[in-house]
Amino acid sequence: MIVELGHFTLILAALVAVLQMVLPMFGAHKNNGALMASGITLSVAQLALVSFSFLALTYAFVVSDFSLLLVFQNSHSLKPMLYKISGVWGNHEGSMLLWIVILALFGACAALFGGNLPTRLRARVIAVQGSVGVAFYAFVLLTSNPFTRLANPPLNGSDLNPLLQDPGLAFHPPFLYLGYVGLSMTFSFAVAALIEGRVDAAWGRWVRPWTLAAWTFLSIGIALGSWWAYYELGWGGFWFWDPVENASFMPWLIATALLHSAIVVEKREALKSWTVLLAILAFAFSLIGTFIVRSGVLTSVHAFASDPERGVFILAILVVFIGGALTLYAARANVLEAKGVFGLQSRETGLIANNILLTVACFVVFFGTIWPLIAELFFDRKLSVGPPFFDAAFTPFMVILALILPVGAILPWKRARITRALRQLRMVFALAIAIGALVWAMQSGKSALGPVAVFLGVWLVAGAVVDLMLRSGRGDISARMGRVLRLPRADWGKAVAHAGMGLTIFGIGAMTAWQIEDIRVAMPNTPYEVAGYEVELVGLARADGPNFEALQGKITMKKNGNLVATLYPERRYYPVADMATTEAGIQQSIMRDLYLVVGERQESGGWTVRTFIKPFANWIWLGAIIMALGGVLSLTDRRYRVAATSRRVKATGVAAE
Repeated sequence: MIVELGHFTLILAALVAVLQMVLPMFGAHKNNGALMASGITLSVAQLALVSFSFLALTYAFVVSDFSLLLVFQNSHSLKPMLYKISGVWGNHEGSMLLWIVILALFGACAALFGGNLPTRLRARVIAVQGSVGVAFYAFVLLTSNPFTRLANPPLNGSDLNPLLQDPGLAFHPPFLYLGYVGLSMTFSFAVAALIEGRVDAAWGRWVRPWTLAAWTFLSIGIALGSWWAYYELGWGGFWFWDPVENASFMPWLIATALLHSAIVVEKREALKSWTVLLAILAFAFSLIGTFIVRSGVLTSVHAFASDPERGVFILAILVVFIGGALTLYAARANVLEAKGVFGLQSRETGLIANNILLTVACFVVFFGTIWPLIAELFFDRKLSVGPPFFDAAFTPFMVILALILPVGAILPWKRARITRALRQLRMVFALAIAIGALVWAMQSGKSALGPVAVFLGVWLVAGAVVDLMLRSGRGDISARMGRVLRLPRADWGKAVAHAGMGLTIFGIGAMTAWQIEDIRVAMPNTPYEVAGYEVELVGLARADGPNFEALQGKITMKKNGNLVATLYPERRYYPVADMATTEAGIQQSIMRDLYLVVGERQESGGWTVRTFIKPFANWIWLGAIIMALGGVLSLTDRRYRVAATSRRVKATGVAAE
């Protein structure tokens, strides 16, 4: 009964979304207050209905209702409860239902917390958000219905993909979708502003919190996915330039550019045309990512589906919405005229450089991702574009971005002297050069990647500190520190995010340059040496779980005769799914990770063992967490709240109807 109610409320939510798409937009066109206000009620009602539908599906997974096709295909009665629940979104149909729930959530938030937005703008934003919802309701109900019943329910299910039965994958998709779908709000604001024919400083301020929230969620989701790939797949890496990884990384790059360009719109009423275009492109790349993951046109270790019909439907959504938005963008070019004037040496120029680098880097990733598809369709050639291409083509843009970021952050608006900014950062530059040179001198026979990463990390972190100190004015150090602590949270958020980027760059460079890998056949109770560590395979024993069989190794690592770690890598087999997985044994620390993987047994009686020594690996995710923390700090600044902003805007008459 609950499942049928869930199916019914999903259909009802789709009908409400149709009304949300039509009534507020018509009301804004006719300046009808009642119709515009209906958007608030409709968006909240849609959220309530689709949330009930999602909870009904969750209930079916929790109680193992195998009369539901989706539960049968993605669950099993012996599966732990955490993975029964995460199994709801660990598949195509359930994940799309979660997508719609989040889409409705953002629309309801715009309705409930956008009370001080101009009435017609809010109505149009809600309507555009509703139209996106209508498209995805149609997609789910027509091609991906999660409530399809089985005529003859089996006694048990087929189990969830074993690779997805992990805490990292339980939390990674929801955060990723909050970021993906959150960018629909930037799209809705852009289209609503184009329809209204007004893009001004107030619009720039309104769109920034939504972009920042989506960017923060997307940062957390990408970091969780990277962490999962690191410890779960047993490959020893944190990023593989997999199409699915790229699918989430591309909108993150565009969202980062949008965050910075919206500042220029807000402060200087410049870059309006470019910022609106980025708002459209951010959601466009979210849809492109959805197409890549769910169409099957590109293979991936963790793609959701391979159904061409679904791919064509998503492609149609992409063409209609992004094509329509770009057409409207071209038609409204006259209302996007920039008002602000600024010099070549200014913060505006620095932000333009930031945007160019991020956008070009995004398109490098995009073309590298889809080139195998293009080569097969038009040249009948099967090609593979892997890490060597992406590392060579993408890295230079990030290095240049890191070099200019501290300088651009301290430049004044409108007119500046870059020589003055460089003087203010000369001690930071000297410190970064000195530490990088020291690292270069200490290493022998290795690449320059490590010292360069150290230099960039110190440059970004110390540059963020200088940025805060320069905002504290003059005076003695105690007075300046007091003023630093009283700075707006948005200033702190910017500095923290930039510092987090420095830590991540350092972690990536250090681990890549200095990691040590050893692969050999290890005989039980026969020690061998790897990078000063004495490694010994003590033995293997059975360690079965609730729904898997496991062979667990016990490996000790000693240094100078002292036990450093005892690790327990596993080889698991899931009988129901008929799939084997590898669980790495990892000892994590702030300075290095010890990472061990047990492979196949050899004829000699030994076992294949891969040993990795990974310096500073955890700095990668520490930096990502700090970047996300910077986004959270900025969001808590009252100046970012729509209500606070609107009061100021109304006081100056900017937002008068």
